[in-house]
Amino acid sequence: MMTIHTALTIAGTDPTGGAGIQADLKTFQEREVFGMSVITSVLAQNTTGVKKIEHMSLELIEAQLQAVITDISPSAVKTGMIATPAMMELLADYVKDLNVPYICDPVMIAKSGDPLMDEHSRQSMQRTLIPHATIVTPNIPEAQDLTGLTIQSIADMERAAKMIVTEFGAKAAVVKAGYLHEHSTDVLYANNQITHLHAQRTNTIHLHGTGCTFSAAITAELAKGYSLEQAVSTGKSFISDAISYTLELGKGNGPTNHWGYRLKGLPKS
Repeated sequence: MMTIHTALTIAGTDPTGGAGIQADLKTFQEREVFGMSVITSVLAQNTTGVKKIEHMSLELIEAQLQAVITDISPSAVKTGMIATPAMMELLADYVKDLNVPYICDPVMIAKSGDPLMDEHSRQSMQRTLIPHATIVTPNIPEAQDLTGLTIQSIADMERAAKMIVTEFGAKAAVVKAGYLHEHSTDVLYANNQITHLHAQRTNTIHLHGTGCTFSAAITAELAKGYSLEQAVSTGKSFISDAISYTLELGKGNGPTNHWGYRLKGLPKS
């Protein structure tokens, strides 16, 4: 009988399909993992920005979680936009008890620059979700918010990744370099080792949902049983292709291409 690997994303929505729950499920599908979802917040957003947000009640979030885990057990879990401390407290208990790889994507700011959580919620994330994380996947602004460090170089990224592990309790952290314009080298700190993940930089504004897609790809690979280092390497390759083979959709920061990896070797349109 075929082994089916499953992954659960717990996050907010994006009606234009480039980020959040929708991006996660597309990525799970492309990585041949059965995707499931729990919605924490419903967003009216598109490639130009966030228009309105409504958060689900704690009761509804927990009911969704119970509906999933009592029926189909996830092989790995990721969280994206978790907007309030109360949500974080609730989810921390679940990710701890599930005892599967947990990927924490600390979604704090939309690609448009719109804030998605307040300062109190950021501090709450440090003590609730991050200590249970198999890996935390911040971009540079998120890593700065979490650690209080100013990040302007690879050495700064290394310090931030180490801090998330040694001071906040995560097992690993990868700090993404997208906001440093001179290179596209992400920094992974895992098992007391620093690893640099290189990729050719693509000159494009179409980066909506890159963090969601990258962390979802890592989640899928961990769900399939690959090592953390293998999962992050595959995730880096997947998101690099998704950025490189841009779709050029939308009037703002457009979405990445979730089937971009299939286009390798073909001329770019």
